[in-house]
Amino acid sequence: MEKNDAQVLGDTNVYEIAPDVKKYSLLDAGFFESNRGNFRLERPISGTSPYDARYMLKITINANLDGMRMAITDKSGLHNLNIFKGKDTQSEIDDYKFLIKYLIEKDVLIKK
Repeated sequence: MEKNDAQVLGDTNVYEIAPDVKKYSLLDAGFFESNRGNFRLERPISGTSPYDARYMLKITINANLDGMRMAITDKSGLHNLNIFKGKDTQSEIDDYKFLIKYLIEKDVLIKK
């Protein structure tokens, strides 16, 4: 996988940063700029209520817009999880796919 490619644990799809992505399009899509200049997106993944989310989608794009990391973590954000293996996680998988589709429509990510 290249530097600008990323994949969450268990997902068969690989995503990369859109070649024309700009800082302002990241901010418009919900990313925030960290003190180091990186762009981070943290969204709850919950099939029913975002206030009751068991998982978090975390995406980090570096300041040069040429490197990316993606992960689905537990609520604390410390442990990477594979929601595709879980028994009762279909609603969370649907929510994850919805968030990714949104980022593709906003021209932040493209599917490889």
